[in-house]
Amino acid sequence: MCKGLAALPHSCLERAKEIKIKLGILLQKPDSAVDLVIPYNEKPEKPAKAQKPSPDEALQWRDSLDKLLQNDYGLASFKSFLKSEFSEENLEFWVACEDYKKIKSPAKMAEKAKQIYEEFIQTEAPKEVNIDHFTKDITMKNLVEPSLSSFDVAQKRIHALMEKDSLPRFVRTEIYQELIK
Repeated sequence: MCKGLAALPHSCLERAKEIKIKLGILLQKPDSAVDLVIPYNEKPEKPAKAQKPSPDEALQWRDSLDKLLQNDYGLASFKSFLKSEFSEENLEFWVACEDYKKIKSPAKMAEKAKQIYEEFIQTEAPKEVNIDHFTKDITMKNLVEPSLSSFDVAQKRIHALMEKDSLPRFVRTEIYQELIK
């Protein structure tokens, strides 16, 4: 920590400027309304590109959201279901976080972190996920210096929400019931 400005003027001031710049990048408002336009897909996504699971495999999804999310067909089916309920933002956030964790470049990581924050976390975001203020604050603090774990707390909260709320509704759908026959 900086004890006094005279003791370490260069390193403290430089560090403060770095933090200010990083926060400024994350908190920038979009330049125009065009940045807020969400593309609308005319045709619904087909969950059929991936191989259809066996009934036994699909049965495991009932008890494990992770198994469903690891299966391409399950993920596509679940996404289609959530879209039909106008609640796909949680899954899209979870997938964005998984993609974020694969980034190696610090510059690309900062760029993707800003994008995820603006799309899902910030108040009034186009696809704002429902997380508590505590989780939002932790996430914002983590984004001062983006790392692979910056979104972990928020992602775990959203995962728990999908497991408790969305998954039970999904397994009662006709589509899922047909898969387990």
